[in-house]
Amino acid sequence: MSTYTRLVRFISPSSPTPLIGEPTDSSLDVGLASYESKPIEVEVFSGKSVVSPGERTGRKEVVERLLSPISQEEVGTIRCIGLNYLKHAQEGGLEVPSVPTVFTKTSNTLGDPYPAPTVIPKAFVADNAADYEAEVAIVIGKKVKDVSEEEALDYVLGFTASNDVSSRIAQFKTTQWSYSKSFDGALPLGPAFVHKDAVADLKEVKIKGIHNGNTVQDSALDDLIFSIPKIVSFLSQGTTIQPGTVIITGTPAGVGWMANPRITLKDGDEFRVFVSHGVGTLINKIVEEK
Repeated sequence: MSTYTRLVRFISPSSPTPLIGEPTDSSLDVGLASYESKPIEVEVFSGKSVVSPGERTGRKEVVERLLSPISQEEVGTIRCIGLNYLKHAQEGGLEVPSVPTVFTKTSNTLGDPYPAPTVIPKAFVADNAADYEAEVAIVIGKKVKDVSEEEALDYVLGFTASNDVSSRIAQFKTTQWSYSKSFDGALPLGPAFVHKDAVADLKEVKIKGIHNGNTVQDSALDDLIFSIPKIVSFLSQGTTIQPGTVIITGTPAGVGWMANPRITLKDGDEFRVFVSHGVGTLINKIVEEK
């Protein structure tokens, strides 16, 4: 059994270096609390990473600023699954894939929750094609290679929320999607990281995408075409996946580029990703680079 249910990585007023700990209020949505400038008390652990958090120290701190649960230094290459919700395939009139569609995002894409901004680069601003993708992200807890689907969950540590921010015109100009999805901060992650033991079945996890107060995506993981065990097993074939690796699992129906009328992210917009079971609300304020 895990020694925690959920963890946050954060800066406190007394420590300029990142800390790891568990919020003392198990019911608190730490993303909303941060946004509303409400106090978030955390019981500090001895470690520096959610992958190896160490032990409870008995010390308590208050969050000054939330950070991504995983740092850029430890994440490595981020694995991404495209077109992985049945209703999303249906809304686009797309054929349901027979094997997972895989692309990558680089470590520089990892972004912090609010108040860190999500910046649309000036190279893409004129396209007016920035889009959101609310996603559940999983984190690998121990080195894995060639694992079976039946054993794959043994290597999953837990999950959090993410937003796979994309520039659609740039995306569809190329056959490889990484260019249009790998600008700095294009994968905000957080706010809390939840251990997999906190949920009996990952299919029960729910996700919502909320654009400027309007719910545009609303699903559970039971709509996944390829389950999380299937994804981990597939990605591990012939490939060693290191602890700390983030895998984003696809976005549900309701992306802006397929909406009528079309929705794109613009300067001043706000996009929220809510994930159940204690992850809470990842809030992104959109800024267009000048």
